[in-house]
This record gives sequence, C-alpha cells and structure tokens, in this order.
Amino acid sequence: MASAAEQLAANINLGAFAKATELKKRLWFTLFVLIVYRMGTYIPLPGIDPQILADIFRQQQGGILGMFDMFSGGALGRMTIFALGIMPYISSAIIMQLMTAVSPRLEQLKKEGERGRQKINQYTRYGTVFLAAVQGYGISIGIEGMTSSQGSAVMDPGLFFRATTVITLVGGTIFLMWLGEQITARGVGNGISLIIFSGIVANLPSAIAATLELGRTGALSMVLIVGLIIMIAVVLVFIVFVERAQRRIVVQYPKRQVGAKMFGGESSHLPLKINTAGVIPMIFASSLLLMPATFAGFSASQGPEWLTTLTAYLGRGQPGFMIIYAALIMFFAFFYTAVVFNPADTADNLKKYGGFIPGIRPGRNTADYLDFILTRLTTVGALYLALISLLPEFLISKFAVPFYFGGTSLLIVVTVTMDTVAQIQSHLLAHQYEGLIKKSKLRGRRG
Repeated sequence: MASAAEQLAANINLGAFAKATELKKRLWFTLFVLIVYRMGTYIPLPGIDPQILADIFRQQQGGILGMFDMFSGGALGRMTIFALGIMPYISSAIIMQLMTAVSPRLEQLKKEGERGRQKINQYTRYGTVFLAAVQGYGISIGIEGMTSSQGSAVMDPGLFFRATTVITLVGGTIFLMWLGEQITARGVGNGISLIIFSGIVANLPSAIAATLELGRTGALSMVLIVGLIIMIAVVLVFIVFVERAQRRIVVQYPKRQVGAKMFGGESSHLPLKINTAGVIPMIFASSLLLMPATFAGFSASQGPEWLTTLTAYLGRGQPGFMIIYAALIMFFAFFYTAVVFNPADTADNLKKYGGFIPGIRPGRNTADYLDFILTRLTTVGALYLALISLLPEFLISKFAVPFYFGGTSLLIVVTVTMDTVAQIQSHLLAHQYEGLIKKSKLRGRRG
C-alpha cells in the first residue's frame, strides 16, 4: 500500500504548481540570479584586448584550461570578471573539511550546531578571499606575458594592471559565492551547484555546433559523431540508474506498551546510496588539479623548464593527468562519504530509539556492519565516478573530439537536475499538506 507521501507525489500536477505561490517566487528568484551570473561572464577585465586574448586562448583550449573554462561557463576564455568562477570557494571548502577532520578545535566547532557552522563558513570565506587573490595575481602575471601576432593581450602592463585584475577577480568570486548562498536560502536547489550547472549548460550549444562543423568539413567522421550521440544517451541512462540505486538495510523497532496501548513493532529501512558523495568528488578533484595547472598553463612559455614539463604532464589526455585525476576522485569519494555519514553515530541513534538491524547486535556491531556495507558501496561508487570522469579524456586524446560536455559534465547536470526536481517536489508536497490541513480545520469548525 502506497504511503501518503507517495500518493501526494503522484497527484502533483500543473494545478498544484499554479497555486504554489511561494515556489514560483523561489523559481523566479533562482532564474534571475542565474541570468545575473551569465551576464557577468561577458564583462571583460579592464585593460585587456579581448580579441587577442581569445586568439591566444583558442590555441590552449584543448589543454587543462579548456576544462577550467567549462566550469567557469566560458568566463575564463573571455577573461571576464568571473574568470575564476566559484572554484576558489570550493577549494577553500575542501581545505576546511580536511582541517575539520584533523583539528580538534574545528571538530568541536562543527558539533556546536548552527553557531559552529556559521563560524566554519566564515573561515571558509576568508580562505576563499586568500585563494582568489593568489590565483588572481598569478593570472595577471600570466596575461601580461601573453602575446600573439596581433600584439600583447594587455594594453598597459604593470603594477596598476595587476592590482586592478586581482581586485576585480576577487570581487567576482566573492559575488558568485554570495549569489550561490542567496539561491540556497531564497531559491530552489543548491546555489553553488546550480552556478556550475548553468555554466556547463550554457556551453552546450557551442560545443554541439563545433562538433557538427567538424563533421561537415570532414575533420570528424559522421560515424564518430553518431557514436558520440549514442554514447551520451547510454551514459545518461547509466548515470540515472546508478544515482537512483541504493542498498536498503532493514531496521526493526520492537513493540512497547504505553498504558493500554501498544506502540512500535514496525519495520523501516535505512537507504545507502552507491554514490553517497554525489558530484562533490569530481568538483573537488577538478578544483585541486586546476589550481597549479592554471599557473603552469599561463606562464609555461616564460617560466622555467620544470614548469614547461609540468604543463605537458598535466595536459588533458596525458597518463599523468588521468592517473592524478582518478586518484583524487576516488580519495574524495571516500573522504566526503566519511564526512556526511558516520556509522557510529547512526548506530547510536538507532540504539537510542530502540531500532536494530535483524541479526546484528545494537551498538558497536551495528556500526561495524554499516561501515562494511558503506565501504563496499563507496568502492563501487568511486570506480563509477572515475570511469565517468575519464571517459571524455579518452575521447579527446584518442579522437581529438572538441566536446567538453563529457562524463563529468553529464554527471553534474544530471545530479543537479535530480536534486533540484526533488526540492521542487518537496515544496509542492508541503503546499498540498498545508492545503489539506486548512481544509480539515474548516471542516472541524463547521462540524
């Protein structure tokens, strides 16, 4: 027999959406913020020649900078005020989570509830400013050294240009971080994820057009293009299947008598997803890998020999890049899963409320059992994430496909879409519950 929530979810229709005024306001607010973000990706940095810079970047877009450009929604290629994107904030969040795991003081702050969370968020923002300033200064130096047959990319290089570039890029990153927080608080979905999502989707038409143009000129065979379309469809189905897959662990609650009534005796389940970490490991790995690669890519031509070697080693499609990328993804898959799901705490909560897993003793044995199940699931999830992430790298290196809407992008788009749709459904369910409560109150008054 379907639960009340499932029945309400099945009854959600356009009429219910039309009546959900609060949800419509949230959706319009989210759309407005994303439009503001997309407008900012077309405002160039002061003091540069966009045409010369675009010509220089076109020569490097097959490398690691092309991947960074995908996450920034094309802002890096146009060298706009949002060129750094949201990556410094993500890098700062990674560092804070790593420090929380090793620092007793930060761990204590994490356990203090809302106050501790706000303090950690404040430290994360400080780290974002520092990382954005360092990356912005590196980019300003790199741009000054960029030249083409048409001249230098910077009109008036010097200290003033570097200062204005750093201030502008830091301000752009902080503004994006604020926009993401506003979407999370007043809109629908996770703001940071939606910003990355909108950047990837915005680049999709140009990527498809470039691929079809190569097919028209004969640079790519039509068989390969058709194969790409089929591969994308298969990968989409595979991603949706894995993201929805979960291991349901049965939890039993004993019967207890309170007065003359009998309570309990029910059974529920504890759902454990194959990919508990979601898209976070791929974003974390990309962020860490892009920090040194950005400096190397911009300044390899005028830097020392070891920097040139590093640039070649971290080139897209190179074995070194693929190995490091896959290793970072698998590491963060286990790390983030350990952060969001603690088997010991879950076992203690089950014991506190009288729940137990059939055949497993409450307490330490339950924690060990959950940890065993979660480790196996995370191993499969980490391999799945690594496979999805490396798929476009093989295509780019083996077939020279200029198609950046690959496995990583597809996973981000699918995951963010599913999470956003789930939030929309929860808002509609809450609206219908409120309507049912109001109707029941009116009936009670009439009676």
